[in-house]
Amino acid sequence: MLNRYINHPVNRRVFSSSIVLSALAASIAQAASAAVGQAAPDFTGTDALGKTRKFSDFKGKHVVLEWTNPNCPFVVKHYGGNMQALQAEFTAKGVVWLSVNSTNKQSSDYTVPAALSAWQAEKKASASAMLMDDSGNIGQLYNAKTTPHMYIINPQGVLIYAGAIDSIASANSGDIKTATNYVRQGLTEALSGKAISVAATRPYGCFIKYKD
Repeated sequence: MLNRYINHPVNRRVFSSSIVLSALAASIAQAASAAVGQAAPDFTGTDALGKTRKFSDFKGKHVVLEWTNPNCPFVVKHYGGNMQALQAEFTAKGVVWLSVNSTNKQSSDYTVPAALSAWQAEKKASASAMLMDDSGNIGQLYNAKTTPHMYIINPQGVLIYAGAIDSIASANSGDIKTATNYVRQGLTEALSGKAISVAATRPYGCFIKYKD
C-alpha cells in the first residue's frame, strides 16, 4: 500500500521533495553545531541574575564555556577549589568565563537561578556569568554531554578546544593534582599566541539532564 502511494507520480514528487528538505534541514543543523576549528555558534541566553547575555558580544576575547550542575559528583570534585582557581586565574587575564546549566526544570537536579547564584557565592566562583539553559538550546547547539564539559573559543570566535577539564576521568578530588588540566594548558597556549596542543578530548562527568 505504501509503495503504491509513493509510486504515484504526484506523491512520488512530494515524497522526494520531503526527503530533500529533511536532508537539507539536517545538514543545516549539523553545520550550525559546534565543531573544533569552526566558528562557534552564536547564542543568546539569560543569566541567573536575569541579564541577557549574547555570545557575539564577547567577540575579541577568549571565552570559556563550562557546563555545570551543583549536584553532580564530578562537579563537586572540581568545585573543591580547582574550578574556582581556573576561573580566577584566567578571568584576571581578560578571559570571559560562562558557566552554563542546561538541567531541565522537571529534573530533580534542577536548581533555581537564585539558588545557583547562592551556590556560586558560597563556592567563591569567579565565572563571568551563570547562564540558565533549562530549554537545553545552548547545550544542544554545542553538543554538550556532561558536567563538566569545557569549551575554549578564541577572540576570532573560533572554537579551539572541546572536551574534559583534565586527563583523569574520576570523581576523586585526589586525582586533580596528578592530572593534566587541558583547560589551563589550552588557555595558557592560546593566550601566548600558540596553537593548542590538545584541541579535543572525551568529556567525562554526569550526563546532562536535557528536556525531553
